[in-house]
Amino acid sequence: MPIKRNEFRMHQRTIQQTLLMLYFLLSYNRVEGQKMLSKLEDEELEKQLKNLNKPAIKTIKTKYGDTYDCVDFYKQRAFDHPLLKDHNFHPKMKPTLSRIKKDSTFSSTTNRSSTIWSRDRGCPFGTIPVKRMTKDDLIRLTRMPPPEDVTFNDEYDVSNNNSRPNRIYISSQGYKVAIAQISYNPHNKFAGAGMVTILYNPQVNGQQHSGSRLKIHKGSDILQVGWRVDPTLYGDIKTRLFIHFQAGKIHCFNTLCPGFVQVNHDIPLDTPFMNISQRGGEQWGITVHIDRDLSGNWWLLMTPNFTRVGFWPQSLFTDLKSFATNVDWGGVVYSPPGVPEPPMGSSQFPIENTLYDAYCADVTIVNEKGKTIEVDSTITHTDYPYKVEFKELSHGAKDKYFVLYGGPGESTHV
Repeated sequence: MPIKRNEFRMHQRTIQQTLLMLYFLLSYNRVEGQKMLSKLEDEELEKQLKNLNKPAIKTIKTKYGDTYDCVDFYKQRAFDHPLLKDHNFHPKMKPTLSRIKKDSTFSSTTNRSSTIWSRDRGCPFGTIPVKRMTKDDLIRLTRMPPPEDVTFNDEYDVSNNNSRPNRIYISSQGYKVAIAQISYNPHNKFAGAGMVTILYNPQVNGQQHSGSRLKIHKGSDILQVGWRVDPTLYGDIKTRLFIHFQAGKIHCFNTLCPGFVQVNHDIPLDTPFMNISQRGGEQWGITVHIDRDLSGNWWLLMTPNFTRVGFWPQSLFTDLKSFATNVDWGGVVYSPPGVPEPPMGSSQFPIENTLYDAYCADVTIVNEKGKTIEVDSTITHTDYPYKVEFKELSHGAKDKYFVLYGGPGESTHV
């Protein structure tokens, strides 16, 4: 184990040094706003592309023109991680969950990833779809902002015998959120959480991004899944699926660095969604869950049928080797310093009407015994100029709780 930890630290330093070198190499040699690559810079980019773009068994395209390589399961980027070298994972793996799940009660249609492929019909079993990286992608990714921190101020309510802590969420620089959270207790033990999130396409520019996420964390370890519009991460302004993990000081979106083990051969982790909700019109959503199995691995499950997508192995984490203490649902945006905040969600403030509001529904947590619990009480946190509400509203034949969030952004405010 000490040898593997040393390898891991060396791996961390190599990643950091490479990114730092790319940043400095690409921050000069500008001619009329275009970056000119020297031979040394070009060679470094080619080296990085070779590491990222694994040999393809098949190459396919989506209807949007994205190129994906069908990479052998055992050759995916996850297994470049030094802590996963001696793994025994396989493409037929299933989460060893301690409960039987029931279907979501959400009635809206969920996007099917298989409809994104052109005539190629997706990747064969035993492979996974990985978006082909280009030099432009690598250059663009050097401008990614730092990850969103998890920071709280602890205040204690001494008006009762429990002296229960009340944690105040502090947003990271450049980030604004509109979220509902489970009330903090240091003894919380969550084995997972889930939601249905409605898809929108808020307008962003430059380094801005805007999205919706389910976030599970403990200490410095974080897991996220949801949708986002992010030109820096994706190179376009489509609404796309994203996952993110942070383990200590290492963080990563999708499969841009080793860590997440994908088992599903038909759901790309950065897939664009073909159908987007329109305010007052048809609503489209996705169902997502992050669940810890009995082996300690954290699984990403999608669709009302809990389709397996992949997992973050327990060995990646320190704090999340056991259970999580914090869960939140809602919207998040980022804008560089001095740039007005972009729209969030439906791009309008919630009006307590699910035909017009961006929202998360069917919000659930999983306790340490594996029981799924529908959430009916939260605390909320919102940053100006956005709003968030946790409301029980009529939905079909029953009442349901919703996290309603959003706003037009700062550009429309005086």
